[in-house]
Amino acid sequence: MKTIYMDNAATSFPKPECVYHAVDDYNRNIGGNPGRGSNQKTLKAGTVLVEAREALAILFNIADCNRIAFMSNITEALNVGLKGILKRGDHVITTSMEHNSVARPLYSLSQQGIEWTAVQCDREGSLDPIDIEKAIKSNTRLICILHASNLTGTIMPIEAVGSIAKDNGLLFMVDSAQSAGSLPIDVEKQNIDLLAFTGHKGLLGPQGTGGLYVKPGLAIKPLKEGGTGSLSEYLEHPQMMPDLLEGGTLNTPGIFGLLAGANYIDQTGMNNIRKHETEMTRLLINGLQGIRGLTVYGPQNPDKQVAVVAFNIEEVDCGAVSMMLDYEFGIITRSGTHCTPLAHNTIGTMGLGACRLSPGYFTTEEEISAVIGALEIIAARK
Repeated sequence: MKTIYMDNAATSFPKPECVYHAVDDYNRNIGGNPGRGSNQKTLKAGTVLVEAREALAILFNIADCNRIAFMSNITEALNVGLKGILKRGDHVITTSMEHNSVARPLYSLSQQGIEWTAVQCDREGSLDPIDIEKAIKSNTRLICILHASNLTGTIMPIEAVGSIAKDNGLLFMVDSAQSAGSLPIDVEKQNIDLLAFTGHKGLLGPQGTGGLYVKPGLAIKPLKEGGTGSLSEYLEHPQMMPDLLEGGTLNTPGIFGLLAGANYIDQTGMNNIRKHETEMTRLLINGLQGIRGLTVYGPQNPDKQVAVVAFNIEEVDCGAVSMMLDYEFGIITRSGTHCTPLAHNTIGTMGLGACRLSPGYFTTEEEISAVIGALEIIAARK
């Protein structure tokens, strides 16, 4: 039985062949620890980091690629951004659709004197930017929102929110976990001061990669100090970017794979990737809407969401649906609360959870048809 992978919102699969080759090539032929010495392998490893920063800077319209610090994932990047910027007495604004990678750090910070407002989105997960502006207080320091929901796929109006932040002298941070690589991101046009990204989803790189862009002139406290290969004669941790936020050895083989993923996106064209994923989402939504007893959540409009579709079948546990799809039909999905209880509360599924389908660039029409057919069979059983 052929496996049909529909869980790209968790991690993209398969990767482009160039990504597999890059990671293998690094481990077999390059090696070396960037910044640790001046031997040839170390210098080659350092070149990998420079080229990866440059590729991402082009992708996100970042003028100075050294403002990008590599990290192990977007969760670390969001923690660094939130905990490195906010101080006791500050107020931060988010949406009610945030992932736990934002919600949990803010819950922790709220126990330490940080004030947090989660602006309510509607039942589709959509945000009215005016509600963000209404939530601003005299002590507001930061607005932090996701670009697209990992539950409903809903695309947030980050350009409008970025303008609100700029007009009110506030910092703006974006969680691009579900958008980087498929939706345009421009830190200048969208007034983004901090951009958190992960490498293993839409950027098509390996797990264990990600990072944070910090705008020039913005002071941020590192989450950790340690070896960087720079200014090693001093006990004080380096204060220049990206060394400030890159204590310890980086996942350089993974970053080489991320570079290959970014190059693949550039060569393929992000518009082409978005066009294909939009069409797969359209076919999927249209098919699901025709299944009796099945409820689809979110905008149900591929132009207003990324390739993420959540649903439930009446009287059938979402976990059972996911297991049947896997073991009977070879279809890989995800069920449960998806690390986003705020979003489930927003759309009214907290007591149910949901089953999530997330096609990717390599998903075919035949696979979408097979998924719809399998769900028709499951829904007819009850």
